[in-house]
Amino acid sequence: MRRRVLPVIGVSAVIVAVILLLKFAVANQTSGPTALKTAWGEPNLQGIWTDEYQTPLQRPAKYAGKEFFTNEERAALDAQRAAIELRPRQERGTERDVAGAYNQVFMSIKRTGPRTSLIVDPPDGKTPPFTPDTQKQIAAEREYRLALLQATATCKNQDPGCRGGKYGSPSPRRAEVPPRYSTGNINRVDNPEDRSMSERCMAAVLPDFGGFRRIVQSPRSVSIFYDVGQGQGWQRIIPVDGSPHLPRHIRQRFGDSRGRWEGETLVVDVTNFSSKSDFMGSRENRHLIERWTRTGPDTLEYTVTIEDPGTWTKPWTVKQEYSRQNDQANRIYYEPRCHDGNFGLPALLAGGRVADKAFAERRGPDPATLDNVKGMETGDENTDPLQ
Repeated sequence: MRRRVLPVIGVSAVIVAVILLLKFAVANQTSGPTALKTAWGEPNLQGIWTDEYQTPLQRPAKYAGKEFFTNEERAALDAQRAAIELRPRQERGTERDVAGAYNQVFMSIKRTGPRTSLIVDPPDGKTPPFTPDTQKQIAAEREYRLALLQATATCKNQDPGCRGGKYGSPSPRRAEVPPRYSTGNINRVDNPEDRSMSERCMAAVLPDFGGFRRIVQSPRSVSIFYDVGQGQGWQRIIPVDGSPHLPRHIRQRFGDSRGRWEGETLVVDVTNFSSKSDFMGSRENRHLIERWTRTGPDTLEYTVTIEDPGTWTKPWTVKQEYSRQNDQANRIYYEPRCHDGNFGLPALLAGGRVADKAFAERRGPDPATLDNVKGMETGDENTDPLQ
């Protein structure tokens, strides 16, 4: 009897040991200390990450002087925000009503974050003032977008000699060129460039403060895939091999990134932005210093200092805390492309040609008198207290 018990005890001990080793290995893969380093000894930033909270970029005026919410305030805000309609219905049958219904499906509300603004410097949580030159540039661009509405005032009487193009599109409107590359809607639909970057499936920009990031590392580079917007995701490769920036004349939509390790932090210097990439008024002179730091098994801190002496009077800094997502439940296997199956933009341009033709045949209003900018600039009423 004793001889039978000993083998059973021995087998049981082996099974228990194997189970414990498996649990230990799984723990190390997901949340243990070894998960914070790669196989080659660098800080491990890999995984799928997102900011699970809603925090406004700039601090709303009602929270001036207040950097953090209390837990009670966050609970109250969550209850209030859960009941709001982000895109309230407009007058039935109007284009704004249809646009609101189309976009409502893409809207969601996240829980209120602990901070009242993503901006941590300046301390007031606001972007620094624009420089005088930038203020003039922004005013000129807005004036241009709106001015096309009156560009054919001399054609109000439908004088055929005033019109040109295949379907009689107003020649003065076609001749107008923007002060600089247009990234917003204008009162014209002659070309894709007359529409916003979002409608052209080109709204993604760096820095970006929304969506998901999937980070994959190698000894010489860090790859980040941004899953943002309506299929407007994009891939980013950051060399960490000490190689220099590209020559200044080579400009890219998302800039040229060069990384280096400083202790536990990946520091990324980003320059060489294209003049066709607009971030809050800043374009080719934008300069970013990013810092990515793994702060725990499931947390990642991201800070970015944004500098453009021609746009803002001083640099400013944003901080975000990302949470690691389940690699199986949130797998990103594809590279989404808004362009694929994007019937919206061709339909907008086709609609413009139909309107031009109808006016040329005296069956409709002058497209030059139809405003498609002011409504876009005003936007839908937003009752979110964080905005």
